[in-house]
Amino acid sequence: MHPEPHDELRVASFRDLDTTTLYSILQLRSDVFVVEQECAYPDLDGRDIEPGTRHIWFERDGEVRAYLRVLSEPGGIERIGRVVTAKHARGAGLAGRLVAEALRVIGNRPSMLHAQAHLAGFYGKFGFKQTGPEFVEDGIPHIPMIRGDWQPAR
Repeated sequence: MHPEPHDELRVASFRDLDTTTLYSILQLRSDVFVVEQECAYPDLDGRDIEPGTRHIWFERDGEVRAYLRVLSEPGGIERIGRVVTAKHARGAGLAGRLVAEALRVIGNRPSMLHAQAHLAGFYGKFGFKQTGPEFVEDGIPHIPMIRGDWQPAR
């Protein structure tokens, strides 16, 4: 009897990512955002390498199956982004577990994200609230959302 394979949660800064894992993360982001969702956009925006960025993912047998990143923004707010699950791994709750882990990593600091509009309810379950009108980014409707108390510096 073989043990059931399971998804292992990982958290790392950029300097702690090995090249194979980094390649797998970038390949997953490209497969879903660029190919599946047909968005030509600058995924490699320079933010992955910032010292405050945390990469959070699930892997199984060396395969990155779901991923997100947390960016430290000016003014003391954290930004959750690049939330992605491999097509064949969807429906297993990995994205929700990643968001929960991101919020654990963020702690009591406020956080923000730009949710694809059809996922606003999903993020609402984690306490995110819409903060502005829907907008289109890379051809996909998005909604700005914040969790916690935060006001931009004036």
